[in-house]
Amino acid sequence: MAPTVQYQKDPDEQQLVEKILASEDREHIVQTTLQTNEQVIARVTDGIYRQPASALRELISNAYDADATRVVIKTDVPRFDRIVIEDDGAGMSPKVLAHLLFNIGGSAKRNEQGESLGITSVSDPFKSPGGRRLIGKIGIGLFSVSQLTHSFQIITKTKGDDHRTVATIVLRQFSDSEVAPSHGDSRYESGKVTIWREKAADLTNHGTTIVLTSIRPQARDTLRSRDIWDAIEQNEQTTLGEERQAIEPPRFHVGRVDQSGKSFKPVGDEYTSLPWEGSDKPDLAFQKLVDCVWQQIYEANPNPKLERIFDYYLRMVWQLALAVPLPYVDGHIFDMPSSGWASSYELSNKAKGSASLIERNDASVRDILDLKDPAGQGAAFEVFIDNLKLARPIRFKNLPNTAHALKQPLVFIGKCDETFSKLKPELSGGRLKFEAYLFWSPKIAPTEHQGSLIRINGASGTLFDPTFMRYQVSEQNRLRQTTCEIFVSDGLDSALNIDRESFNNAHPHVVYLTRWLHGALRQLATIQKRAASEVRSHTREQSQGSRVGAIRQIASQVWTDQTDDPASSPPTVELVEDEKSAPRKSDAYVFKRSSVTKQQTRPKAPRERARAIIIDEQLKAIAQVLASFGLIDQLTKKKQEALLRAIHAILEEREG
Repeated sequence: MAPTVQYQKDPDEQQLVEKILASEDREHIVQTTLQTNEQVIARVTDGIYRQPASALRELISNAYDADATRVVIKTDVPRFDRIVIEDDGAGMSPKVLAHLLFNIGGSAKRNEQGESLGITSVSDPFKSPGGRRLIGKIGIGLFSVSQLTHSFQIITKTKGDDHRTVATIVLRQFSDSEVAPSHGDSRYESGKVTIWREKAADLTNHGTTIVLTSIRPQARDTLRSRDIWDAIEQNEQTTLGEERQAIEPPRFHVGRVDQSGKSFKPVGDEYTSLPWEGSDKPDLAFQKLVDCVWQQIYEANPNPKLERIFDYYLRMVWQLALAVPLPYVDGHIFDMPSSGWASSYELSNKAKGSASLIERNDASVRDILDLKDPAGQGAAFEVFIDNLKLARPIRFKNLPNTAHALKQPLVFIGKCDETFSKLKPELSGGRLKFEAYLFWSPKIAPTEHQGSLIRINGASGTLFDPTFMRYQVSEQNRLRQTTCEIFVSDGLDSALNIDRESFNNAHPHVVYLTRWLHGALRQLATIQKRAASEVRSHTREQSQGSRVGAIRQIASQVWTDQTDDPASSPPTVELVEDEKSAPRKSDAYVFKRSSVTKQQTRPKAPRERARAIIIDEQLKAIAQVLASFGLIDQLTKKKQEALLRAIHAILEEREG
């Protein structure tokens, strides 16, 4: 029988117990402070982040805070046995490294310690020595690598030091079955560190390299998109006599390896499917990655989803490009002219205010409204991952044509500086200052960009929120046509949860920002409805007495009822002999006739041809009704074809 371990109180804890027992009334109160057990830190080092992408995002943010101008991430894609992250930032002195290792969760940023260690500005503890607004704040970013591996190496050097410092770290994995150490010792050993110094020839060189080896099996499988390839492989091995699932590989992927991770396996006739050429420069390669998403709306589905287009690695690249402080792939919306390509409006901060048109002007909205968000301006910051140079993958101009009455986008710009003067700082959270844009366009791609995204000091740990911070008004179609970014320069930081991937919704800043965003959406809806009604000149090819016209009218009315947008029309549905001959419209669902009907071409006999036309129109109208309720987009292209094929067969029986 195992011996019983007697729990022993810490001396301070025992003293507190005695004080509590001695207190008999309110005249003898006891005061103390809350303390955190070291096992909380063990939880942190064991991994609070959700995906491998989160770990890389945190390491890039650390490099940014260290005034790096360039971060290079190299992997052995698609094996993912090794990942190296190198930056040209300030590097870490032995003093800074020692503080990091002994103060996990106790960042020196944003306090007086940062200045003494040389990691923050001497004039502002919230800025880096180079003047950047700091992203990190609690000192756990480096240990986000526990999502990827429990052993890694840091190689770091500061300018002027004739040695580089090397540290090998092996993190301890925490288990729920472990109990607190005995004898009252609350210290928890988070891992082992081996450190040494090496002579460096170049005194001016500086920066940090982090080498990740022994990638965790779960992380490696995620990076390799193992769940996708295993499902496809199992489906490929299904015999012809058994039912096979309609599982399609990602349109673009970096390749797959076998279970051992040593051998590459082809997908069809190719080992990889990439939208760029191997000879392309990194910036052009990333540009083509963005282009291929928009191209999908012409080739397969008018509402492309990243999860259907890319494998995990390419989705991760996209997410990293969205998350860190980088310029936009085609320029910041603040730096674009206020007119000529879109109609621009200034949002009101009043409770029931209205957006006002920004008069036609060749100046940028940044200049007109004195906007400060610096993305794409100021200090250079570049991020490379393998053969790609990242940029924010959001486009505003040269978008596809649609059937919507409004052909040009609508841009809504707002800014706010709220000091909460009537509340104490401990109740308000202090000052909240931000700028924002809401971009309405008939087509937003990919669908993951339909929503609102909040950046704090240029960075974001969250993706676009399709609910727009829980907006309750029934504006589903209009919300699917809107992208919003909010750039916070003061405040909201304390509302971020520890993983930086979500917010405390009860925080006063989140409450205020939610109310502001919902007011902005109301102003957008009012302007969009009014503008659409004024320019509506859509003509329908129908007559009220014709059967075809009546069918189309039903689909159009359902669309209007469900979208609350009388200016828009349901998406076009086309049945073509060859998909290459499809109309170049971004909101068109294009299907090869042989995929959804028994007949590859329409019959020649007049009576049979008239019957086929009616069935075609009924089929298209049903597809439009499904689209009105957002149902057709939930299916893959093959599932869409199977659904329409079944509906067509029923319609043929009905008309027969």
